[in-house]
Parts: sequence; C-alpha cells; structure tokens
Amino acid sequence: MIETVISDLGNVLLKFDNTVFFRELTRYTARPVEEIRTITHSNLDLLTLYEKGAISPHDFYRNAKDLLDLTAEYDEFFAAYVDVFSLVPSVLDAYRRLRGRYRMILLSNTDIVRWTFIKSKFPEILFFNGYVLSFDFGATKPQPEIYLAAIRAGGSKPEATLFIDDLPENVAGAERMGMKGLVHKDGDDVTARLRACGLDV
Repeated sequence: MIETVISDLGNVLLKFDNTVFFRELTRYTARPVEEIRTITHSNLDLLTLYEKGAISPHDFYRNAKDLLDLTAEYDEFFAAYVDVFSLVPSVLDAYRRLRGRYRMILLSNTDIVRWTFIKSKFPEILFFNGYVLSFDFGATKPQPEIYLAAIRAGGSKPEATLFIDDLPENVAGAERMGMKGLVHKDGDDVTARLRACGLDV
C-alpha cells in the first residue's frame, strides 16, 4: 500500500521548454538556436555542477557567457533562463486530491535561481510536505543519496513509496532503491495512472 508520493517537478507538475531560453539568447549572440542547443548539451556537466549547488549563479553565468559568446548581462541572462515554465493543471488537480491522504514530497534537479522564480510565479504548487532539491543536497537524480533523502523526508518504507518522474532513468534509479516507479508522459491521464498504482485519487 502506498503511503508516500514523491514527484519530480519539471515536465510533470510544471512543463518546461529550454528552447524558449535558447531563442531568447539569440538576442545576445550570433549563434543560432541549434548551435546554442548543441553547445549546451555538450556542456551538461556545467549544469549538473550548478544544480548540485557546487558553483554559484555568477559562476554559471560567467561560464555560459564564455561558451556562447553572450553579450547578455547577468540579469538579462537569468530573466531568459527562468521564464520557461508553464503549469500542468491536470497534474496539479490530481496532486491536490492526494493531499491529506498521502505524504507528498517534491524531488527535483533544480537550482536556486529557478526555484526562487518558481516559488514566486507558481505559489499554488507549494503544498508538499517536504522539498528535496538538488542544490540543497549536493546530489542529483539518479544518484542514490538524493533518493535516500526523499525517502527519509517521506517517512515511509521504500516499498510504500511511489516515485513519479518524466525520465525513465530517474524512475529506474528510484526502483533500484526499492520504490515503486511511474514514468509520466505528456498528455497522460494522470488520475487514471495514479489509480492504476492503487492510489485513492
């Protein structure tokens, strides 16, 4: 029986599209969108360090500026970087129905700047019982230690915990820790899939 639900944030509760960010950056560099995307994907270690809180927002900005030949100032860069999210109402509604019946934990690979923006723009999602955020814990999914932190926050045994994420590799990581896993896909009937996992929603 499921007692705790641990959910990812991006592309589950909030949809995000980094192409919006890349397009905005073309205002500050001669590089086209696809070249920006390629360089970004070739330097994901930088993003990982940032999401682990191992480097500061200023360090992240300076490295990105050099890699992409940006003329953007710090505030211009981060204004583009954060404004890529939109709410997924069907997931919000389903999760709200779970409140009070299950302990709810948010587990996200994110950074301090995006998280600060999200809290301000989407206060309606701040209903979880606990928040396990990569920049606070120095680890990212699918590292075992961040799942352990989420399990501890949830207060249930792994086998009584459901983990939801849009990336199969992150769900696989949770399942290796003993949790039940659910891969969320855009357009899913969230309520039906939660009920299929045995949840009262």
